[in-house]
Amino acid sequence: MRKVLVTGSAGFIGYHLSQHLLDEGFAVVGFDGMTDYYDVRLKQRRHQMLMQNQHFSAREGMLEDFDSLHDLCLSEKPDVIVHLAAQAGVRYSLENPRAYLDANLVGTFNVMECARELGVEHLLMASTSSVYGANLEMPYSELHKADTPLTFYAATKKATEAMGHSYAHLWNLPTTMFRFFTVYGPWGRPDMALFKFTKGILEGTPIDIYNHGEMYRDFTYITDLVHGIRLLVDAAPVRAEDPTTIPEWDSLSPAAPWRVVNIGNSDKVKLSDFVDAIEAECGRPAIRNFMDMQKGDVPATWADATILKNLTGYAPRTDVKEGVKRFVAWYREYYRA
Repeated sequence: MRKVLVTGSAGFIGYHLSQHLLDEGFAVVGFDGMTDYYDVRLKQRRHQMLMQNQHFSAREGMLEDFDSLHDLCLSEKPDVIVHLAAQAGVRYSLENPRAYLDANLVGTFNVMECARELGVEHLLMASTSSVYGANLEMPYSELHKADTPLTFYAATKKATEAMGHSYAHLWNLPTTMFRFFTVYGPWGRPDMALFKFTKGILEGTPIDIYNHGEMYRDFTYITDLVHGIRLLVDAAPVRAEDPTTIPEWDSLSPAAPWRVVNIGNSDKVKLSDFVDAIEAECGRPAIRNFMDMQKGDVPATWADATILKNLTGYAPRTDVKEGVKRFVAWYREYYRA
C-alpha cells in the first residue's frame, strides 16, 4: 500500500484530498498545526471523520518545527508528499505578513528537506493563481511570466516555486507545483467569499461585494481539484535528457524534474452572477454592500488547464451553480441554518 504524507490534512483542501486518497486505497499520514486562523472546531471535525478510516493517522505540529516534521517522516517513510499546509488568505497577508514568512517559506523549506532526505517518489506542493499578479494576459498559462505578485501571500507562494525548482535540480527530486483557482465547496474555510456570502444571506446581514461586483473568478469545485491532484501524483516529472524535446505546451523545466500545473475550471464567472446563484439556493435576496477594489486584489482570474489535461486526460468540469447548490446544502445541515 502506497503511503502519502499530506500536510494541512485538517484544512479544507487537505481533508478532501486525504479522503479521496483513502477511498482509492492509499494510506494517508496527516500533519496539521490546527492554528486558530479560523474556527479550530471545523478542523477537528474534519480530522475526526478521516480518523474513521484505519489507514489514516495524523500528528499535530507546526511546519516551522523541523524536528516534529522530520521525526514523523522518518517513522512513517511516505512514498509521496503532498504539501498543502500554509498560511492562507490574501487579505490576512496585509495584516500579518510574518505568519506567511514563517509558515510558507520556512515551513516549505522543512518539507523539502524531509523529501530530499527520504528520496520520495514525488513531491507535490500547492501554489496559487495569485502568483499571476499583474499579468493581464488571459487565460493564465503556466508558460506566462509570474513575476509581479500583488500581495505578500502571492510572493511567498512564488518563492516556494523557485525553492522547489532548485531542490529538484540539485537533488533530482521530482516536484510538481500546482496553482489553485478559487476553490470552493462543502467544508470550506469561513474566510472565503462563498462561506461569508451564504452566512450573510441566510442571516439577513449585509455582504461586502468588492469592485461593485465587476470581478471575475475561475471557481473550481473541491472534488474536481482533489481529483486533479490525485492524477498528478502518478505524473511525476522526469528530467529531460534533451531539453529541445520538451513539448511547447509543457512547463517541464529544461534543468530539473520540475513542473508547474494550473488546476482550474477554465471558465470566468462574474462575481455578481455568483451571488445570484447563492441567492437562488438560499431562497432569499442578499443585502449587497458594494465596495471598491481591495488592496492587492485582481479584477479577474482564468485558468488555462491544457497541461493538466495533456498529462492526465482530466479537466475540472463542475458547473458553478451545481457547486454552490452542494455547498449551501452542506452549510444548512452543518449549521442547522
